[in-house]
Amino acid sequence: MSKSQKLAIVAASFFYVMTIFAGFSLELPFILIFFVLFTLCMIGFAYLCFNTHNDYTGADHLQQEIGMLRAEKDQLKADCDRTVEEKNSDIRKMQSELDDIRVKLNKAEEDLKAAQEKEDSKEEEESSVRISEPSIESLLPPDDEDTAVTVDIIDVARKAIAELKDAAREAGLVINISTASDKIMVHASAKRLLIMFRNIIDNSIKYMQTEGTLVVTISTIEDDIFIVLKDTGKGLPEDETKHIFELNYQGSNRISGNGLGLTQAKAIVEHYGGTIYARSPQGNGMGIYIQLPTS
Repeated sequence: MSKSQKLAIVAASFFYVMTIFAGFSLELPFILIFFVLFTLCMIGFAYLCFNTHNDYTGADHLQQEIGMLRAEKDQLKADCDRTVEEKNSDIRKMQSELDDIRVKLNKAEEDLKAAQEKEDSKEEEESSVRISEPSIESLLPPDDEDTAVTVDIIDVARKAIAELKDAAREAGLVINISTASDKIMVHASAKRLLIMFRNIIDNSIKYMQTEGTLVVTISTIEDDIFIVLKDTGKGLPEDETKHIFELNYQGSNRISGNGLGLTQAKAIVEHYGGTIYARSPQGNGMGIYIQLPTS
């Protein structure tokens, strides 16, 4: 109870007693005055009690609102913290992905740089080889004739076979010539064509390493002559076959020699505008394929 309420109840009690005493003394005016004062004190006491109740009720309501606001604040803070954590998690994930991309990019750049260096090195090697390789003209055998003449290439092939007949017999090699024509004329040096046939046939004699046959096929289609020299030897692996026309190349079946024969044959063919290549299914002989223009 507040101090004001205590004063109001004491005053009301005092005037109540005074009203009773006045009643015993039958002094009517005093009775009315004390009763009125008593009534006013009770009204004041009631008013003070009502205000105190309202104050307590308002304070409780305010306390509830403060509690709710604090709860909302805590919830909002929790939501903010959760949102910040989620954003930080997303940022860390994006940073990790960015780092991975950066690593892959650096790796790709390194691979590209290595590939470029390898390509540059390869080009330098090829350039060095081109510089060191002799020209076609330097590999051509000398020719007694000032200009090329028209010769029968079948007759030239027969002469080359006749020259190597004894060497072929000792090696157990039988050489046959196959053609559907009696003569096939070509505008070229007979001496150089003879060396071309002789070098290829001699290569088969040396490298067959077994008895067998060598068939020389000569045919013509329009303005082109096609020559195939196919033996029944052991042949070479594909990775070696593609190098047999290179100067000084020695394959896995190498024997003594400078490796000039097939290189010179290639130079002669290309000098007359033709092409030459080799095919050698391993274990199924060696084939030399030549195309020459007739003019």
